[in-house]
Amino acid sequence: MFNRIREDIRAVKERDPAAKSTLEVLLCYPGLHALLSHRLAHFFFRRGLVLLPRLISHVSRLLTGIEIHPGAKIGKGFFIDHGMGVVIGETTEIGSNVTLYQGVTLGGTGKESGKRHPTIGNNVVVGAGAKILGPIEIGENSRVGAGSVVLKAAPPNATVVGIPARVVYYNGEKMPTINLNHSDMPDPVAEALGNMQDQIDQLRCRQVDLENGGMCKSGRKNL
Repeated sequence: MFNRIREDIRAVKERDPAAKSTLEVLLCYPGLHALLSHRLAHFFFRRGLVLLPRLISHVSRLLTGIEIHPGAKIGKGFFIDHGMGVVIGETTEIGSNVTLYQGVTLGGTGKESGKRHPTIGNNVVVGAGAKILGPIEIGENSRVGAGSVVLKAAPPNATVVGIPARVVYYNGEKMPTINLNHSDMPDPVAEALGNMQDQIDQLRCRQVDLENGGMCKSGRKNL
């Protein structure tokens, strides 16, 4: 148990340049406090108790702003940076050396029974405010962009961003995506006005033809 605590403290010091000493980490890092409380709650949860681990989890949430269900399985070297608003569901499984930032949700999508929360592989980083929902798997060494909403599984060594999230990098290579360069975007107002002008010209030409029996050429496309 003490070895696991030392690994948790080491993870904080390795990944947060603001951490200056072991004592500071022990006293001032709510992510570590929530994790230690969870280790205790999970110990009782695995032994069939229900109320006591939930009470430990509840008190921990009040003190740290981080909610971790006692049933969640969390590997070694887990680090929650800042942590306020983090929610981790009951059937979540988290591998080793995973990092979460504030506002992350590892949640479900309904009232399904059984496995209903994500599985996070080793060495995954989940950005601030990201939501990973449902019994999906995020492959090891992957990164989830801040504010993303992940509803589908992500392969190992991937970077996913967006709402809903999509893979933008895989094995270090950029994936083909929609061109979002605003300089290349069409002007919908100008296009609509152009179409209206086309129709007006065509109607004017038809009127001229009916009145004079001549041929009218508007210079714009026909209907």
